[in-house]
Amino acid sequence: MDRYGITKGEGRTKVSLSVTYMGSVPVVSIYNENPHLGAVAVGEYDDKSGRTSVSVLTRLGHKDDAIAQKSAYLISKSIKGPSCVIAGIHLDDITEEEIGKFMDNADLLVNDFLNKK
Repeated sequence: MDRYGITKGEGRTKVSLSVTYMGSVPVVSIYNENPHLGAVAVGEYDDKSGRTSVSVLTRLGHKDDAIAQKSAYLISKSIKGPSCVIAGIHLDDITEEEIGKFMDNADLLVNDFLNKK
């Protein structure tokens, strides 16, 4: 699979995922209609211990790290290898309910991607 893309949700909480590869490493972008660079997470899987770890960089004032961290963890754990997730979701006057919907939709997108592999 060279490229992959999918969208989930509707209205204000519609979110998209696209994947390209740098060598064999998936570089995943998760974004809405206002895409931007909010956070970058790099996941790594350790064959010896069977553990997965994630390092995250978040831009000042952004909260995209929650989606980036969780997604990179799930992907690296599943593929037993490195991954990179770039998250950028912006929504003016976002509510707690909408934040939850974005998180749920991002999880669905990651699971769909992993099931396509």
